[in-house]
Amino acid sequence: MSNTRHILSRRALLSGLAAASAASLAMPLLSPEARAGDLFSRVDLRGGHDADLAGLLPDAADDQSRLFQRAINDAAAAGRILRLPPGTYVVSNIDLPDGARITGVPGATRLIYGGRGHFMLAEGARRIELTGLTLDGANQRLGGHVSGLLHLRGISEAVLEDMAIAGADGHGVTLEACGGRIHHCEIFGARLAGIYAIESRGLSITRNLVRDCANGGILVHRWSVGEDATLIDGNRVMRISARAGGTGQNGNGINIFRAGNVMVTNNHVSDCAFSAIRANQASNIQITSNQAIRSGETAIYAEFSFEGAVIASNLIDGGTVGISVANFNEGGRLASLTGNIIRNLTTQGPYPAEYAGFGIGIAIEADAAVSGNVIEGAPKWGVLMGWGPFLRSVNFTGNTIRTSGAGVAVSVVEGAGSALISGNMFDTTPGGAIIGCRWNEVVTKDLAKTGAGRYGHLTLERNVVA
Repeated sequence: MSNTRHILSRRALLSGLAAASAASLAMPLLSPEARAGDLFSRVDLRGGHDADLAGLLPDAADDQSRLFQRAINDAAAAGRILRLPPGTYVVSNIDLPDGARITGVPGATRLIYGGRGHFMLAEGARRIELTGLTLDGANQRLGGHVSGLLHLRGISEAVLEDMAIAGADGHGVTLEACGGRIHHCEIFGARLAGIYAIESRGLSITRNLVRDCANGGILVHRWSVGEDATLIDGNRVMRISARAGGTGQNGNGINIFRAGNVMVTNNHVSDCAFSAIRANQASNIQITSNQAIRSGETAIYAEFSFEGAVIASNLIDGGTVGISVANFNEGGRLASLTGNIIRNLTTQGPYPAEYAGFGIGIAIEADAAVSGNVIEGAPKWGVLMGWGPFLRSVNFTGNTIRTSGAGVAVSVVEGAGSALISGNMFDTTPGGAIIGCRWNEVVTKDLAKTGAGRYGHLTLERNVVA
């Protein structure tokens, strides 16, 4: 997918279209057999257009919404694909009927928002399919009845493939209660998020490029906690800002909120103002084999009232916290963290540090197994284990922590639950390999040397301090 596409302003659009050549490209006539399947735009040798596209003209300066709507309706009623030739079409308030299938030439067929009402909207359809189109919002205001440049509601099977979606006043794509797939699309320049999926029904979001959006990359949310089962695989998400502010509700590359049974796999996420991947109240979440590069805050987050998180085989380079599995006080529990590499963290965050602060490799609290991870360059602590009394059943085994301010900072507050710290390697941790904390205050010497002593909730064994 090319990074050379640009968003047209309305002035540039109108002046460019006005200067466009009126000449049409000649195309060969099709046989009766070819005519039977799909709708094509055809130009005869005299320059007259066939009626299949209802008079639509590529590169016409005029708004062609009425003609475009009629062509879509006619094609859907006949069960045919509406094929658009290369060129630019200015349209607004397009309603996609059930069975609408529109295809264009990738990178060459451009639909540009005329700037009134909505751009493209579909509601309650069984299937909508759009392929090979560029949708350009030209940064013009959308009506209050939609939140996305392309807004789909209640579509059983929404199929978007090989699309480019740019310059949205809101989200690039909004899907409400939809199934289907978004595949191999490029979405950029949205004022809100690139993709906003709410109350999904088995949606797949795969192999897309989402970049340069003002407040979010890929958002999978629900109005209330429930099963969602969205698959987010193989996407590249980059340069996501948080222009609306906040301390984490904006600025995330991939954000899962209240959505259960979601898989976030094999994505490359870089340069996000806050988290690369943030899961909030998302039970049975799998976050595996992703790259999280140069995150502005916590790279990977599982937080608040969730049960069940598998966070495995991720590579994290940059951020204020590598992985945080937090909020046992809100019911956040039950996690497996294995085989992650975390490096090059910082104590400088996007807002003044709170609670334990920044510069921590892994923060973990309850009912968790943490094994086979490598943490290098956590300037405060390699691991924060528990927060006050919020610590229970943490097994920390077979990990490597090196070149960090301290190794493991474990809670020794009254009421803290059990923790096993066994068989780990600590190398160059000047603040101690294992230290006891009361919230943010270090209150013990290095327990790796002195032993757990009076802290009966701790079991320390076979750890190596280099």
